[in-house]
Amino acid sequence: MTPDEFRKAGHLLIDWIADYHANVGDRPVLSQVQPGEVRDRLAANPPAAPEPFDAVLSDLDGPVMDGLTHWQSPNFFAFFPANTTFSSILGDLVSSGLGVNGFSWATSPAVTEVETLVLDWMVELLGLPEHFVGNGVIQDSASSSTLCAILAARTRATALGALPAQLVAYCTAQAHSSIEKGLRIAGIGADQIRVVDHDEAFAMRPDALRRAIESDVAAGLTPFFVCANAGSTSSEAFDPVVDLAPICAASGAWLHVDGAMCGVAALAPELRWVNDGLDLADSYTTNGHKWMGVGFDCSFFWVRDRGPLIEALSIQPAYLRTAQAQSGAVIDYRDWQVPLGRRFRALKAWFVLRLDGVDAIADMIGRHIEWATEVESWVRADDRFELLAPRSMNLVCIAHRAGDEATEALVEAINASGAAQVTPTVLDGRKAMRICVGSHHTERHHVVALWELVSSLA
Repeated sequence: MTPDEFRKAGHLLIDWIADYHANVGDRPVLSQVQPGEVRDRLAANPPAAPEPFDAVLSDLDGPVMDGLTHWQSPNFFAFFPANTTFSSILGDLVSSGLGVNGFSWATSPAVTEVETLVLDWMVELLGLPEHFVGNGVIQDSASSSTLCAILAARTRATALGALPAQLVAYCTAQAHSSIEKGLRIAGIGADQIRVVDHDEAFAMRPDALRRAIESDVAAGLTPFFVCANAGSTSSEAFDPVVDLAPICAASGAWLHVDGAMCGVAALAPELRWVNDGLDLADSYTTNGHKWMGVGFDCSFFWVRDRGPLIEALSIQPAYLRTAQAQSGAVIDYRDWQVPLGRRFRALKAWFVLRLDGVDAIADMIGRHIEWATEVESWVRADDRFELLAPRSMNLVCIAHRAGDEATEALVEAINASGAAQVTPTVLDGRKAMRICVGSHHTERHHVVALWELVSSLA
């Protein structure tokens, strides 16, 4: 493809993306295709010669589009927000266009320094502790952030003399599945994971954590890692980090706070409480690629002390050593993550902050919370439904009073309609429907339409 051909195709593609966002609300939210259908509608064998760009767009408009669930739809109330804004798309385009690999400072200094700058901006914008300044990195997801925290915690504990088989980790049943997955990858077996009791709001009980730690210490084990939720996946529960932190400090356990979705809510000053207690945490993560409008993948991760993280992940073959890094003058982010290679992810967040501005993001978050509060009031006013958890931020978890089968059937009917998508979950053994208000395309009338759909299908 020549530069002129690229320019022509690029103009067409930008128009295509803009049209997609303008009309995404008119499409069925959940893909209705059957397994294998997309592949069957595409060419079975690779092309022998270049095809015209129009042919590629035709397949995008046809089988590919039919096989998508539209996460950018204003009628998407499932899982979590996965917003990507035009400003982020532009930043991603620049990253792809430059094609640089910033695994070390020397391979492209701007990749490292813009990333460090953006993370320090986020410390200021979210009101995070000062010790996170200069100690942040962008991971691909909160799952990777969690894994890095676990590996750093394991390194710190074993450096102090603990044996891997003696290490014990703690979380509640509300913790994201990536916690257990990360622990498995780190060699921590299921018998080394303690599920700590939660209260009626699904938040970890500090007294239960203390008892679990004391019991393990008495048995000769080493508490090494505690994950606290700042907005859990199923119910957006907030563990009392302020109360948990002293317990972790006394035992020597690493305290990691998972604020994957809700942490960025602190961009609104009145919501800074979501990050209470972080001054006592060892690590923290929140995702720009959820509620902030930065396209996937962009997970902000900070540590209090970078030493254990680098010790856990740094490998120094001769071909990767540089004079700048050896002198300590620069950061080599390859030592802060599992992979070697690194995209210029920071451009997406940099573009969003510069082109959209923080106030617009904060206003959107405020509207979503306001509309979720309305949904909560509608649930309370309808005797067919009940709340299974307190409404938290932009999430409402409800159940049909007729029982689990009725709740499950309602979720399936909503999703099959194509008019909206919600997510099922289980809270204390009961099936629930999660309504998460978070798309940047969503307006109040979309929320009203969702509730009308729920009411008509109940």
